[in-house]
Amino acid sequence: MVDHPRGKGLSSAVSYQDSKAAFRWLEEAFGFEPLFVLLDADGNLAHSEMGYGHSVVMVGNEWSDDHKSPKSIGGKNTQSVHVQLAVGEDIDAHCETARAAGAIIIAEPETQFYGDRSYRAKDPEGHIWTFGVTVEEKTAEEWDAEGGFTTKTRLDD
Repeated sequence: MVDHPRGKGLSSAVSYQDSKAAFRWLEEAFGFEPLFVLLDADGNLAHSEMGYGHSVVMVGNEWSDDHKSPKSIGGKNTQSVHVQLAVGEDIDAHCETARAAGAIIIAEPETQFYGDRSYRAKDPEGHIWTFGVTVEEKTAEEWDAEGGFTTKTRLDD
């Protein structure tokens, strides 16, 4: 384990009924890198962090009425995590690795109007994860024309 001070940025924290199993599964299925685990006196996982590129996901147990696994609340998600692969990575192979590890693929890999190829998967406790990779760089004007949208930096009054 190496000390790693955090820079400015975002990370997501996901709660599981069985966080140790989830930690191992996320490494196997999605290729997340273990950064560290914090075990309590009984050997339970108190906190952990996994890396993917320059990002971190925190994996822990349910710890309050407001921090539950989808498995505990009828499969509902209040957020989903998007993970961007590096340009050139094989998203179809990534999807197959996840599927082989037991992920439920809820949207097969498909190239999107904005130039990314993406898929969505549920982990064993029901968290929804989206994975994408840019396969064609497009301008906002190009994806607006193809998708029927208007891209802006800010909302106008």
